[in-house]
Amino acid sequence: MVFDREGYSPGFFKQMWESRIACYTYRKYAREDWSETEFHEKTVIFPNGEIGTMKLAERDIYYKKPKIRVREIRKLTETGHQTAIVTTDYHSNTVQIASTMFSRWSQENFFKYMMQHYGIDRLIDYKIEKIDETVKVINPEYRELERQLRSKNSKLSRKRAEYAVLILRSDIDEDKVKDYVQKKSELKALIESLQEEVEVLKAQKKQKDKHIDFSQLPEGDQFKIFKKSGKQFIDSIKMIAYRAETTMVNILREYIGKKDEARSLVRQIFQTDADITPDKEQGILKIKLHNMANPRNNDYVKKLCNILNDSETIFPGTNLVMVYDLVSS
Repeated sequence: MVFDREGYSPGFFKQMWESRIACYTYRKYAREDWSETEFHEKTVIFPNGEIGTMKLAERDIYYKKPKIRVREIRKLTETGHQTAIVTTDYHSNTVQIASTMFSRWSQENFFKYMMQHYGIDRLIDYKIEKIDETVKVINPEYRELERQLRSKNSKLSRKRAEYAVLILRSDIDEDKVKDYVQKKSELKALIESLQEEVEVLKAQKKQKDKHIDFSQLPEGDQFKIFKKSGKQFIDSIKMIAYRAETTMVNILREYIGKKDEARSLVRQIFQTDADITPDKEQGILKIKLHNMANPRNNDYVKKLCNILNDSETIFPGTNLVMVYDLVSS
């Protein structure tokens, strides 16, 4: 899969599809809004196992040059805003694609959760290192011109719309006609001025390289990064731990009615003491958890232990199968 953050290019999608690669991207500037009658509420299972709903709609978009068909999927928010994604994934259904793409913003909640409940960062030092001077980065001058150009184009569009709807609504009266003509003239002059500014910014933008070497950045814009070796290793451990936790949560949710209770119980399990006893004769590693705060949670943990035991997982570096149980089961 390819996630393109620079914008939507049918030509690029076509090129990737010819290499049998399906692409996804957000459509930054969606066209006119679709009718709300096209949107239907769908039940969505997010990657973390939680279940929610989304109002989704889909259309096929056909391009002649290059000749390609893409799927445009939109989500309607409670405020009426429509967020669009475009893809050449013709096999996954609408709900699968929506749950994957529209849940990417939940990564902020993931980082917040990791800071609250995982203290692994204390194991490493945060050291910084210099960036290779030949690495390509966005030219800050190009970015600033692009920002100004978007701002001017947006203002120009608003003024054009204002000019188009400005009409003389009352009877012909000398004072009202003068006022109308004056407003029209002022708007026209402003529109022409904005058009000139837009053209100047476009010309300046063409003269700037979008990407430059890091060494070409002004001294005030240069920066350093965290040393990758230890940080990447710890981040990998975090992701593995979080996915293991989420898998256990999803198992327990089959027995626990309230979804928040499942994750809370898993955190309790991680913080609970356990007796670990190797039994080489039987080829097992006994892991006995100390009991939970109440009998109901003990029942849930017992069910989880049975499922983990069915996997017959071998402890790394040994030939011992891990067997889970409660101390006083």
